[in-house]
Amino acid sequence: MSTMSATEKKTRLPERSTKMRDPVQTQIKILAAAKAEFAKVGLGGARIDTIAEKAGVNKRMIYEYFEGKDQLFQAVLEDAWAEIRTAESRLQLDALPPVEAIRQLMIFTWEYYLSHPEFISLVNSANLHEARHVKKSRRFHELHGGFIDMLQRILDRGVATGDFRPGVDPRQLHLTLAAVGYYYLNNRHTGEVIFGFDFMSKEAREARLEFNIDTVLSVLRPR
Repeated sequence: MSTMSATEKKTRLPERSTKMRDPVQTQIKILAAAKAEFAKVGLGGARIDTIAEKAGVNKRMIYEYFEGKDQLFQAVLEDAWAEIRTAESRLQLDALPPVEAIRQLMIFTWEYYLSHPEFISLVNSANLHEARHVKKSRRFHELHGGFIDMLQRILDRGVATGDFRPGVDPRQLHLTLAAVGYYYLNNRHTGEVIFGFDFMSKEAREARLEFNIDTVLSVLRPR
């Protein structure tokens, strides 16, 4: 029976090391699969077995990184909001004139909702469970503090230039600029029945975006 030489053993070591588990990549795969599953069927309908299969990992491996489905759902929510906040930061709104900054933020938010329908589904699911998965999340709270501060700076600059009226609460502004797009897209199916037109046609989407922007800017203008 032939035996492996020392040289052959050495040449095989790198091959074995490449097969070692990468914890970071494994968690990324798990979170991606979990996000897709939670967005599709919600927290109640999602199953760890299905998530493991979609991630291409053993079910037990998920429990190495997460205590259970609730903690996994929390991590997905944190990542979902981190992604939109990170993308917003790339807009560099502090460098834009205040009116243009608001306009670009609203365009971004609208287009993000359109290209990430899973985000709306996750928001719905989080609220269905009364946000209990993020109430105690430090990361979740930290993600939004900087965003509100950025909105306050835009408002302050707008007041200084005479474009905006003073006294606007940045939290109320955020709720409004997010809601005018969110409601339209989240309720488009019933809306189409009520109003009798295709909410997702190019013309309808463009008209809605411009209406949303005009609505928010009219609230901000001096009275």
